[in-house]
Amino acid sequence: MSETWYSALPRDVAVLLLAAGRGERAGAGEPKQFRPIAGVPMLLRALRPFASHPDVGYIIIALPEAIAAQPPDWLRAVRGERVQLVAGGPTRRGSVARCLKALPPAAAVVLVHDAARPFVSRETIDAVIEIARQGEGAVAAVPVSDTLKAADPQLVITATQPRAGLWRAQTPQGFPRAMLEDAHAGSSPDADATDDAMLAEQRGHRLRIVPDSTLNVKITSTQDFVLADAMASRLA
Repeated sequence: MSETWYSALPRDVAVLLLAAGRGERAGAGEPKQFRPIAGVPMLLRALRPFASHPDVGYIIIALPEAIAAQPPDWLRAVRGERVQLVAGGPTRRGSVARCLKALPPAAAVVLVHDAARPFVSRETIDAVIEIARQGEGAVAAVPVSDTLKAADPQLVITATQPRAGLWRAQTPQGFPRAMLEDAHAGSSPDADATDDAMLAEQRGHRLRIVPDSTLNVKITSTQDFVLADAMASRLA
């Protein structure tokens, strides 16, 4: 087999890596996406699985405007033909829209991933790409295993919600490019959507669950960083 067999594979997948948030729940200090996990910035950990994937040809990283203009040295070092840095918007939706504008025409499949999820697996990325290439949206998710309680504003429990068939949406979420562009362009600017899959749902697009690992955690609070350091040591 030729040593250059991999060069024939399509590199038509683009990844929009969202790192423009303020991360206020992580406490004071530098933005959480730049804080180290076992010595490695969280954003860099989130980037690596996509940068090493043979199908990924383009990575657009949405950053706070000031950091996009003057990125730290380690981030400046990864910027190049495959990796671009853009200033994100004031909301998640705005950041995705700006990333979409930066995509080259050759990007046929688009994955959206949160920089706050630094432990995504290759298996999950592969499965999301496969479904998106088949013309459907794909959402990495894990089944709800906890008992769900509804409560009023005084925190009095009002009901127990059935959990059968419920999944916790994670990222990456993958789409045929035309689907994601339609989801953003065709939805109302004030549509109440917490992720890109919800925008696509509102436009009537078909989406499928990709069963994911609970290791693909979202780092939100200072306590989460303690867990992330332990995970990084075990997964190294």
